[in-house]
Amino acid sequence: MVGNGPVHRAVAAELAGAQARRAGRAPQVLDVGGGSGAWAVPLARLGCAVTVVDTSPNALAALQRRAREAGVHDLVTSVQGDVDALADVAPAGGADLVLGHGLLEVVDDVAAAVTALTRATRPGGAVSVLVAGRYAAVLARTLGGRLAEARALLTDPDGRFGPDDALRRRLGAGELRKLLEAGGALTVELLQADGVLEGWVPGAVRDSGPAAATAVAELESMAAAEPALLDVAARLHALARRSS
Repeated sequence: MVGNGPVHRAVAAELAGAQARRAGRAPQVLDVGGGSGAWAVPLARLGCAVTVVDTSPNALAALQRRAREAGVHDLVTSVQGDVDALADVAPAGGADLVLGHGLLEVVDDVAAAVTALTRATRPGGAVSVLVAGRYAAVLARTLGGRLAEARALLTDPDGRFGPDDALRRRLGAGELRKLLEAGGALTVELLQADGVLEGWVPGAVRDSGPAAATAVAELESMAAAEPALLDVAARLHALARRSS
């Protein structure tokens, strides 16, 4: 699998369920904004048929190289496009799992993007989104002494620190759930943290050896499932089911 964190485990579990529902046939995965294949290639190695939609021809070229090197070129399809025109390049209801990781914080119209991801998902399938968390950014700016930016992140409707912010929005857990469920076609089944404590561990501790790395990973896994820590995670992960 791509890794062993909470997000990776959730995606792996969803794909195992999809494979069971499809009687052993390859699960169909649509990775929107998937770039050079950080998710797509490992998922293809698990036997998934993955279509990556991305605006960057350079990223898609890198994706194809990685797929060939991994021996999964026949399972990976690259399509140049973006979420605004997703219906033009991805069949409606065609994917068992749609990934929108690092997508919702950069699109112009976030509600339209969620609608597009939903429409591309097979009834009974799922949408997986991974987004930047608002309140972790507030804490990071505060600890760094950048109080004006922290105030802006806290009060701005989109969770931005100003016009120079590279992201169009950051979300809290409640905002993310409301956004995904607004259209009535998706139900959030899992809302978890990604990157709660690992970023706060001193580098000297984190890099002190395998035992420390294991301890940090175990602590992070525990923190991801703790509701009280959800809103201070660097990233929020949601898995939402499309109604049948």
